[in-house]
Amino acid sequence: MRVDPFYVSNLVSALDQSQVTEQQLTNELSSGVRVTSLSQDPIASGENVLLLNQIQRDDSFTQSSSLVQGQLQVADSALGSVVTQLTQAISLATEANNGTLNSSDLQSISSQIAGIRDEITSLANTSYQGQYIFAGSQTATVPFSTSDSTTPATTTYSGDEGVNYLQTPNGQTIQLNVPGDQVFDASGANSVFGALNKLVADFSGGASAATSAADTQALNTALSYVSQQRVTVDNSLTRLTAASDAVSSENTQLTVAQTNLMQADLAQVSTQLSLTKTQQTALEDVVSQLGSGSLFEKL
Repeated sequence: MRVDPFYVSNLVSALDQSQVTEQQLTNELSSGVRVTSLSQDPIASGENVLLLNQIQRDDSFTQSSSLVQGQLQVADSALGSVVTQLTQAISLATEANNGTLNSSDLQSISSQIAGIRDEITSLANTSYQGQYIFAGSQTATVPFSTSDSTTPATTTYSGDEGVNYLQTPNGQTIQLNVPGDQVFDASGANSVFGALNKLVADFSGGASAATSAADTQALNTALSYVSQQRVTVDNSLTRLTAASDAVSSENTQLTVAQTNLMQADLAQVSTQLSLTKTQQTALEDVVSQLGSGSLFEKL
C-alpha cells in the first residue's frame, strides 16, 4: 500500500484554507459586503471604481446645480419684479402724456417714476449668497449706481459682460447668468435706466409732449428687451431642472448597480459558511485522530 508522503501537510493546508474561508464568509455575513479587496474579485473591483467615480461626478453636479438653481430662481424673481415696476412706470408716463395734468401733477409723477427707478436699481443689485447676480463675473461689485449730478440723471454699470456656465455630466452646458449690461442695456438704445432717467427729467422740467412721448416709447421698448432676457433665465432654469432630475435618476440606478455588484448574497453566504464549518470540523477530527497514534495505525 502506497502512502502519500504529503498527506499530513495537505491536511493541515486544507484546514488552514478552511479557516481562512470561514473568516472571509463570517466577515461577508457581518458586513454585507462581498468584495473587500482587489484580489478577491479584480473585475468586480474595477467595475466598482468606475461606478463610484460616476456617482461622485453626479453628486458633485447635484451640489453645484442646487446652488445655481437657487441663483437662477432669485434672478427670475427679480426680473419679474422689474417687469412689474416698468409696467407701472409706463402707466404713469402714459397718464402724464395725456395733456390734462398740471405742473404739480407732473412733478408728482416724476417723483413716482424716480422711486420706481430706484426700486429697479435695487432689483438690478440683487445678491444671492453674497454675490451680485447681475454683475457678470464681477460678483463682488455692486453693479448699478445712479448719480443726480446731471440732468437727466446718469446710471452707470460697474460689472462686466462675463457669462458663467455649468456643464452637466453628459457634456451639455447651461448658461447660469445674464450680465446686467445685457439685461438692462445699460448704455444702449434699449436702456432701462436711460429711459427712466429721461422721463424723470421730462416731467419735472416741463419737456415737450413729443419728447416725453418718445421717451415713454423707449421705456416700452426697454420693457420688451428685459422680458426677452428673462426668457433666457427661464430657459436655463428649465434645462437645469431637467438635467438635475436626469442625474438624480442616473445616480439612483448607479447606486443600485454598485450595491448589487458589491453586496453579499446573505442566504448563499450563510449556506457556504455552514458547509465550511462542517468541513472544518471534519478536518479537525482527522487531525485529532492522527495526533492520538501513528499514521500507519490509522491506515
